[in-house]
Amino acid sequence: MKVVAFNGSPRVNGNTKQSLEIVLAELAKEGIETEIIQLGGRKVFGCLACGKCREMQNNRCVRKDDEMNTFIQKMEEADGIIIGSPTYFSNVSTEVKALIDRCGYVSKSNGGTMLKGKVGASVVSARRAGSTFTYSAINFFFGIAEMTICSSNYWNLTLSRDPGDVQNDVEGIQTFQTLGKNMAKLLKQVNA
Repeated sequence: MKVVAFNGSPRVNGNTKQSLEIVLAELAKEGIETEIIQLGGRKVFGCLACGKCREMQNNRCVRKDDEMNTFIQKMEEADGIIIGSPTYFSNVSTEVKALIDRCGYVSKSNGGTMLKGKVGASVVSARRAGSTFTYSAINFFFGIAEMTICSSNYWNLTLSRDPGDVQNDVEGIQTFQTLGKNMAKLLKQVNA
């Protein structure tokens, strides 16, 4: 089994990535292969709503001027998907929004089975507020894609601003560890 995690923060080693690493460490303990993909700061564009993915029927976006098809393919091949995002004005980063919109449109335009049944989890970092909207935006995507949404004992978020602050968020760390354990258990049940 494999879980692919997207770091939607342009801060390559910021709190979002460090939070993802906490979750992935728990998955690795259970023998699950993991990969972090740096999404934030990468060249990705929003959906044009051109409908070409519906015409092509190949689980890909027609655009070839960014890296989105590589990310869509990674999601298609994974058993589990984690999307991590910082909270920007009470929502996901622009790169995460582009991933959600384009992968979602491609999936729905190709029968909606590309992500169906996969396990999804959100990981959110915020300075102070708005994080539950970010958490919801990611989980709404997983829900409409007919994925199984994994949870923890609290919302999957950390309150941290400066890179490394998550390491001082005892409750956040515990929440992410529980998320990793729950996701490992769920993946094993779904793929039994």
